[in-house]
This record gives sequence, structure tokens and C-alpha cells, in this order.
Amino acid sequence: MRFSAVPAVLLCLAFLPGPVLAQQIALGGIRADAKAPVEVTADSLAVNQTDGSATFTGNVLVVQGGMRLKAAVVDVEYDPKDRSKILRMHATGGVTLVSPAEAAEAKEAVYDVAASHVVMTGDVLLTQGQNVMSGQKLTVDLKTGTGQMDGRVRTILQPEAKK
Repeated sequence: MRFSAVPAVLLCLAFLPGPVLAQQIALGGIRADAKAPVEVTADSLAVNQTDGSATFTGNVLVVQGGMRLKAAVVDVEYDPKDRSKILRMHATGGVTLVSPAEAAEAKEAVYDVAASHVVMTGDVLLTQGQNVMSGQKLTVDLKTGTGQMDGRVRTILQPEAKK
């Protein structure tokens, strides 16, 4: 896999000396259909009927379409008007976001289901094929498949092999 939508200017910036504080990226595979069902599996579940929240713990796996999110703990906030509708998920403990083409790891992630955004923070590592990018915060727009990496960004781009 290659960074097919990354402009040549961005590639040049990656090799300039000094810190890169933010970098736009194309995420062709990390997308989610907000209308697709969200399936959550875990070792245990605690539900708070008072505030309409739930906490999944142990080997948590969240699946929506082709997107998979894994974590140790996922706190789920439901819509107070419709308790069957998930508003937001906060994942902690070795968070991994995977699609067929990309994988991202971080200490924690917040998935805003309605807005179709995921914000991953804490030692973020994004892998696209042999290309790797790291930083402190990755914001992913799941509708468009685009993202932005912030916080002392480091990029390693592998040249394409000649065919």
C-alpha cells in the first residue's frame, strides 16, 4: 500500500530538517458507515441505568462495517432520548483501529459515532503497507477516509518498487 493521495509537496516536507507538527494523510481503508450496526463484544459488561452508559472490559472488540477497534476497556455513552443509539465510545488500554488497508495504535481513542470521527491519542502509530507514521494525536474522518496526525510527527515512506 502506498500514500497515493499524499501530494508531492508533503513528501518533500517529510524530509526537511526540524519538527513537523501536523500532517494531513489519506486513509483509504479506515472508513465507517454511520448507518451500519455497531457490534461490541467483551469479557464483561457493566450498565449504568441512571446515566445511560455502559462499560465493556476485557478483550473489547468494536466492529462497524470494515472497521475494527480493539481495546482493554470501552466506555459507551448512549443517546438519552434513544438508549439503543450510541453517541460516543471512549477506548483505553492498547487501542488498535484496523481496516483492510491500514492499522493504527494508540493509548486511547474517542469514537464519535454520529460525527463519524475517531480521535486517537498517546504514542499513535499508523501503518499503511510498509509506510509508517507516528505522532501524539490522530484525527480520522471516517466518512471521507482522511486524517491528520499532530504532535511531533515522524514519517517513514518506502519508495515504490519498479514493476
